[in-house]
Amino acid sequence: MLKGFKDFLMRGNVVDLAVAVVIGSAFTAIVTAFTNGLIKPLISTIGGTDAAKGLGYQIFDNNQATFLDFGGVINAAINFVLVAAVVYFVIVLPVKKVQERRKRGQEPGPSEPTDVELLIEIRDLLRAQNQRDNGRD
Repeated sequence: MLKGFKDFLMRGNVVDLAVAVVIGSAFTAIVTAFTNGLIKPLISTIGGTDAAKGLGYQIFDNNQATFLDFGGVINAAINFVLVAAVVYFVIVLPVKKVQERRKRGQEPGPSEPTDVELLIEIRDLLRAQNQRDNGRD
């Protein structure tokens, strides 16, 4: 049972799905706190108080002001790069190494049924089919 579960987890598409979920949710709060707590204060220290807010542009249209926040876009880009780096080095890279070991034969891959197991399954299916056919007569 555990071997089947391990084979399921080591499939490529399951790992890709897990990576997408992690990127979308788990690290977002941590990385946002990191950029808000460390990166923005560093930018403010170098560029002056609220330097990141100075990266915006205000547009006036029909007596309404619209603010384009380039600082927020830069912050989101930094968040994405940090999250992607953590996910790559913590999840993707180790899984790739395990898959390479399997290819080299160091770790066995998913097990396939033997000839005997296939023959037993065919026998059982034929037996079940014969019982159904005999029941119709």
